[in-house]
Amino acid sequence: MVVSADSSSVQYFADRRDAGRRLAQSIAQRDIKDHLLILGLPRGGIPVAYEVARELKAPLDVWLVRKLGVPGHEELAMGALASGGAKIMNEDVVRSMGVRPESIDWVVAKEYQELKRREQEYRGERPLPEIKGRVVILVDDGLATGASMRAALKDLGSHEPARLIVAVPVGAPEVCRALSREASEVICLLQPRFFNAVGNWYQKFTQTTDQEVRDLLSQAQPDAANPA
Repeated sequence: MVVSADSSSVQYFADRRDAGRRLAQSIAQRDIKDHLLILGLPRGGIPVAYEVARELKAPLDVWLVRKLGVPGHEELAMGALASGGAKIMNEDVVRSMGVRPESIDWVVAKEYQELKRREQEYRGERPLPEIKGRVVILVDDGLATGASMRAALKDLGSHEPARLIVAVPVGAPEVCRALSREASEVICLLQPRFFNAVGNWYQKFTQTTDQEVRDLLSQAQPDAANPA
């Protein structure tokens, strides 16, 4: 199921924090209360997820994903990697762009190294959060191709969560529909017919820094990885 907001009430977001507050209000209206864990996809998903976790009084943690960009067209995702090793490939993009197997291998190796760097940067020695039996809400700042979110869903599915919910401020309608077949539920406030790009639906859409990610994770609900 895909849940969207009344388009007359939300037309764009001031910034990611504003989007997170609005998203949290929508989630709070649903029967999603117990055994919650909010997971943000870095980097842009963390400011959104921080506001969701704060509003819902739920623990916040990070789940690492890396887009696999087409060589020479890095903004176009041909797939994605996630922390636990899950890999998603968009075969249509690979075929249409004529990406050779050796190029894919090179991009995967490069992004795997960046994934490990960010894991250390954001998590340090802190263990992965407990997933089994919990209602996990996966948050990003938007859905364009959905590759990163699909990799995260595949990764987390092996940890036996009670429910896996995708929550984003804005997304391409066809991507939201496709993800609803992989997640328990998809909550997306805006699904513009002419989507174009995530940043088009924010007044301010500057790059989220590593320092901002670290700061928000440290300010969030304590003991996210090991709740009582």
